[in-house]
Amino acid sequence: MAKKLEGKIALITGGSAGIGLATAKQFVEEGAYVYITGRRQPELDAAVASIGSNIKAIRGDVAKPADLDRIYAQIKEEKKRVDIVFANAGLGDMVPLGSITEEHFDATFNVNVKGVVFTVQKALPLMPNGGAIVLNASIASIKGIPAFSIYSATKAAVRSFARTWTMDLKDRGIRVNAVSPGPIETPLLNQTFSNPDDKKALVSTVTMGRLGRPEEIAKAIVFLASDDASFITGAELFVDGGAAQV
Repeated sequence: MAKKLEGKIALITGGSAGIGLATAKQFVEEGAYVYITGRRQPELDAAVASIGSNIKAIRGDVAKPADLDRIYAQIKEEKKRVDIVFANAGLGDMVPLGSITEEHFDATFNVNVKGVVFTVQKALPLMPNGGAIVLNASIASIKGIPAFSIYSATKAAVRSFARTWTMDLKDRGIRVNAVSPGPIETPLLNQTFSNPDDKKALVSTVTMGRLGRPEEIAKAIVFLASDDASFITGAELFVDGGAAQV
C-alpha cells in the first residue's frame, strides 16, 4: 500500500513531545523525511532516538526569527525544499483576568502567534507549489475557558491565519488548514492541569468521556498534509471528542 507522504520533506515545530512528536512518528511512517525543532536539546535527542530514521532535530525557538533563519538555512542546504510545515509549537498558562502580566502576554503571543507567522513566512521560499501547511489551533479559540483568555486569543489568531493565508497562497496551490484539538493527554496538559480534580473536571467536558491521545491528532494532521485532503483548504478540523461540537 502506498505511503501517504512518500518522498516529502516536512518540518514540525515543537516536535520533541506531545502532538508534535506523535506527528513526527506518523509522518515518518508515511514516508516523509522529518525535521523537528524545539528549545531543549535533550528532549530533541530523545525524540530522534525514539523514531530512529528519516528524522533530524534542529534546536531553535520559533519566537526568535534568527533561529528560524538558521533552521531553514540548514534544511535548504540538506534537502533543498520543504513540502509540509506543521506549525505546532505553542504554550499556554492559565492566568485569570486581573492577574495577566505583560510577561505572560508577550511570552504567549510571541510563541503562538509571532512564531507561527514567521515559521510559515520563512518556509515559503523553500516550499514548492502544491505544498501543505497545517497550523495547530485549539478548541479554546471558540470556547470561553476561564483563566485562559490570552492562550485562547492566540489560537483564534491562528484559526484566522488559515483563512487569510489560504487566499494569499491559492495561486501557488499551497493549502493551509488548521487542526483544533480538544483536551489531549500531553506533558503540557499534565503540567497545566496538575491538580487531579481540575483534570477530572476537564475530562467531564469531553463528550466521549476521555482525553484524546496525541496519535489521534497526528492522524488528522497526516490527512490534512496529504493528497487525501487535496480539495481542503482554509478549513478547521476539530479533533476533540465532541467537546466543542455538541
